[in-house]
Amino acid sequence: MIPLDTAVMTSPSESSLQRWRQGTLAPFQHRVFALFWWAALVSSFGSLIQTVGASWLMATISPSPDMVALVQTAGTLPFFFLSLVAGAFADTHDRRIVMLASQGLMMVASVVLVGIAFAGRVTPESLLLLTFLIGCGAAAFAPAWQASIGEMVPREQVPAAIMANAFGFNLARSVGPAIGGVVVAVLGAAAAFLVNALSYLGMLAVMLWWRPQRTASTLPREPLGSAIAAGVRYASLSPHLLAILFRCLLFTVPLAAVPALMPVVARDLLGGGAQTYGLLLGGFGFGAMMGALSSAALRARFTSDALLRGLCVVAGLAMTGIAFAPWAPLNLLAHLVAGFVWTLGLATFNIAVQMSSPRWVMARMLALYQTFAFAGMALGSWGAGLLAADLGLRSTLAIAGVLAIVTVPFARWLPVSVARLGSLDPYAAPEVQPPKAELDESSGPIVVTIEYRVPPQNAVEFAEVINDLGRIRRRDGARAWSASQDIDDPVLWVERFESPTWADHLRRYARPTLADQAIRERLRQLIEGERGSMRRYVVRPAGAEPLGGAVVRPEPVDRTADHG
Repeated sequence: MIPLDTAVMTSPSESSLQRWRQGTLAPFQHRVFALFWWAALVSSFGSLIQTVGASWLMATISPSPDMVALVQTAGTLPFFFLSLVAGAFADTHDRRIVMLASQGLMMVASVVLVGIAFAGRVTPESLLLLTFLIGCGAAAFAPAWQASIGEMVPREQVPAAIMANAFGFNLARSVGPAIGGVVVAVLGAAAAFLVNALSYLGMLAVMLWWRPQRTASTLPREPLGSAIAAGVRYASLSPHLLAILFRCLLFTVPLAAVPALMPVVARDLLGGGAQTYGLLLGGFGFGAMMGALSSAALRARFTSDALLRGLCVVAGLAMTGIAFAPWAPLNLLAHLVAGFVWTLGLATFNIAVQMSSPRWVMARMLALYQTFAFAGMALGSWGAGLLAADLGLRSTLAIAGVLAIVTVPFARWLPVSVARLGSLDPYAAPEVQPPKAELDESSGPIVVTIEYRVPPQNAVEFAEVINDLGRIRRRDGARAWSASQDIDDPVLWVERFESPTWADHLRRYARPTLADQAIRERLRQLIEGERGSMRRYVVRPAGAEPLGGAVVRPEPVDRTADHG
């Protein structure tokens, strides 16, 4: 079981200002991160201006609330369908190339949208389609980008880097929508789309310049299907990660109503236009920026789980305020609070995933996190649009607020915690002993048996530890795992598992972490001798040639003699 540390450790001698600076500004000491941050800031400005243009354009060409809400659904739905594939691809290929290709897709889709917008040929269907394609590029980009943060800054600065990125995005969100509202009001939606298309150039330039160091691997690249299955298997056998994913889903579904219905709130509840919508989006972004800035202080004071429970309560109050605030300034303040909750909550989930995942599967775990988060956003946006069309805006936002508060009791069964720093660093396992027989990478299945002699007084604890070790082995790729006790010699236990191929067997040896090694050390204290007696086998199905030695084939029989 991974040792978990649910609080951020700080030195008593550090002042509050020093802790804040270390928790917020330290990543900017690294040039590559600083360049990416500025490029991402410009791109975020473009994306937010595009959001204003697309949402307001949909509100004018199709005033139905559900169609307006579908703009956000179209942009977030690809994260549900593509994130895991993108994460597996990023873990098994050059992440820089993945990022370049995804940025290129987004730029092409944006340029097409610019063209048809200036030509006056935008329809609700074409707007949703191109928004969906831009979302596909973003879904492919996000896991590779998030997993690359660990290549730009030391691991202990990853939380600060995540929050710095959140701050940059929400700095753009606090100003970009207001600019977008002016651009749309003065120059039209096509101009907003053009600004977004140009905003990709900086990110593309930085990625072309960046040349990260790659660790050469002697193993063949894991097939995409196997990599996806490995990611799902790792998460399903990691209880702490499952808790993070399901809590994230519960968090995003009700809160998605705020950004999804914001254009309709500006139009119907406040009687405003594009500038009012931009102002609300700016307030949401300013609150989100404040959430990012306050993260270091809040995470030092509260555990991740306690912080998220409090945020759910505040989210419920904010949505109720949006629904029933009698004055526009109060409505703006409620949007600011909702933005604070939105970014601080999602960034807390992001940090928990990154700090609780080893490097070899990092992009896939981030992809799963994004799948759950954006599935919640897409479902929440769609559901909010349908409810608003049937029940009205105020009732829908009030229901969403109640749901946010109702999720708090689930924290008891789904606690969110963060692994201790360094516990998931790779363990330098000894090299695999070469087999006596000649094998190629596709040989298999490979079956491993390990015999342990366990004193009777240790048997109960050994059974617990061996099953925990079995979960780790299955999580890292072992199949058909079992532990058996000899009925004629009860002190003898046999562990058995297999890998599909010799290459898969070797991959397992590259995946253990320091936390996993602690389980193995505990097991060694319960057995006779330092380690069990291991044997390795390759399955030889009927018709397969035996390993080693010359193959003697029988002479063909002349069956014509039977009829002589």
